[in-house]
Amino acid sequence: MPHVYPLRRPHRSEFLTLRGLRHHLLRWGQPVPGRPPLVMVHGWMDVGASFQFVVDAFAEDREVIALDWRGFGLSATTGADCYWFPDYLGDLDALLNAISPGAPVDLVGHSMGGNVAMSYAGVRPQRMRRLINLEGFGMPDVAPAAAPERLARWLDELKDPPSLRPYATLADVAERLRKNNPRLAADKAAWLAGHWARETPEGFLLNADPAHKLANPVLYRKAEVLACWQRIAAPVLWVEGSDDQLTRFWGTRFPREEFEARLAVVPDVQRVVLQDAGHMLHHDQPAALAEHLERFLS
Repeated sequence: MPHVYPLRRPHRSEFLTLRGLRHHLLRWGQPVPGRPPLVMVHGWMDVGASFQFVVDAFAEDREVIALDWRGFGLSATTGADCYWFPDYLGDLDALLNAISPGAPVDLVGHSMGGNVAMSYAGVRPQRMRRLINLEGFGMPDVAPAAAPERLARWLDELKDPPSLRPYATLADVAERLRKNNPRLAADKAAWLAGHWARETPEGFLLNADPAHKLANPVLYRKAEVLACWQRIAAPVLWVEGSDDQLTRFWGTRFPREEFEARLAVVPDVQRVVLQDAGHMLHHDQPAALAEHLERFLS
């Protein structure tokens, strides 16, 4: 049996309706006059509770709010058969209007959440005080000629929607988490499994709508993304793990040189590489990440 994860700062669960959909929020700390809330948004097939280890590692208490994106965690699913990237920007905009209507916030986004955060910060630059992107590289540019094949694939997948297999126990869920990321400590995996999955009559199912796995019929257009990135006004902290996940995942389809050129359009960027960390760097090195975040946000 793994040791019990030593929770230092328990979160509070709240639910908030954003754009007609029930969203789950995790809250730590209390508002401090003159200090913006720190908002944290997770990546694809993840949950807001994923940031617990970083919050526990902060040296100082502060107000932190993590969102479960629509169709993930305890937030409601859309009831539709697919998800659209602009909806994440809409949900984030609604969240910030609800929790900090008159003042900018500090925003952290991981992976998909980092991509959402970067685009949003360019569309709503006045809403950001500081922005932290954790491995939100974006994706390879897709040529218009790829549209027919992509749309055909999407239509075919709609006929046979994806599903998620159940796990017999939470220990099996924790094992899957560690298989995905061998650096994840056993006690952290056991704690996170209870937030990553829920018990059903069929077994433990991941808290994620299988529709997220459908092919995206909307092509990724680099020019549109960079038009947003170059309008970011807030200072940006870019953090990545020492294991080059960009090259590992995309290979020659999205070379490092291409990403470096993209990041160069952002007006004010500081960069950090966390040693002995991969894509899930907030799991791998939460203490080191927390130290960099606090230094940047101060």
